[in-house]
Amino acid sequence: MHLNAFIADRMPVWDELDTLVTRAGTRPEQLGSASVLRLAACYRGVSADVAYARRAFPGDPTTARLEALVARGRRAVYATQRTRRSPVALFANDYWRLIASRPRPLALAATLTFLPALLTALWALHDPTAAAALVPPEMRTVVEPMPAGGLGLSAGESTAFATEIFTNNIFVTVTALAYGIALGVGTIWVLVTNGILLGTVLGLASGAGNGETFLRLIVAHGILEMTCIVVAGAAGLRIGWAIVEGGPRPRGQALAAEATDTVRIVLGTAPWLVLAGIIEGYVTPQALSLPSALAVGLALAVPYWTLLVWRGFLPERHDRLSRDRETSP
Repeated sequence: MHLNAFIADRMPVWDELDTLVTRAGTRPEQLGSASVLRLAACYRGVSADVAYARRAFPGDPTTARLEALVARGRRAVYATQRTRRSPVALFANDYWRLIASRPRPLALAATLTFLPALLTALWALHDPTAAAALVPPEMRTVVEPMPAGGLGLSAGESTAFATEIFTNNIFVTVTALAYGIALGVGTIWVLVTNGILLGTVLGLASGAGNGETFLRLIVAHGILEMTCIVVAGAAGLRIGWAIVEGGPRPRGQALAAEATDTVRIVLGTAPWLVLAGIIEGYVTPQALSLPSALAVGLALAVPYWTLLVWRGFLPERHDRLSRDRETSP
């Protein structure tokens, strides 16, 4: 086709796309549904014209004009609406839905933590001498004789022991997130080693007859803390998987999206971790009975998981059912 005939034939579509793009700006939704569909159709047509013009009329100003028009059209067609979410929206909805949107990493993080804990607890019961070499010296006091009806620790020793556990869990939470950048392998290592430490100490304490004492030291704050560790681990695994398999998006875009979600997960998890730390600092040293400590632990963890189910999993399920109904014949 001759250049002049090409221009005469296709000019109305080019002008229409130019008008629609100008009207759309950065908010194509303001055009209305009919005009948005027309915008997409014109964009596809002009994109085909660019491909033809590059072959038939390379170097011609018309080709350069079409390339610039398609670039403007691409920004309008694929524009993403950016909105600022308030802190209230984050803590009331977004945080829970971010966690619930990927149940498989959450389940995997829990498995990587609690399965090694179970196996090493059984091993420590069977071979406490070898198992004791895996735990830090300050945690080996769990095998020492303790008076009946008490913790067997002074107030200072009890606080120091609880602080050691809390510091370890803070470290685990942060590193489980950060090590996700190493293709998720670092996150897996952190979760597994933390589970091994937890299970080994519990097994050693139980084998020495101090299992109830150990649980009294950790259960009031530990249920919520372990929940936070699992959530952080799931976020780290998501970062690693975005690098390995970005899906339809380039890996850089997939990683950037997951990194943004991870920051929001960190912000949402932080207050719960701090709450667990407050309980650890002020309640744990009070030498509660095991039922009382368990009641405190459940009082912290049950609201968290209730919110996760209510604000996270149930809306996610409703959205999936709605999408299924919309796409069904």
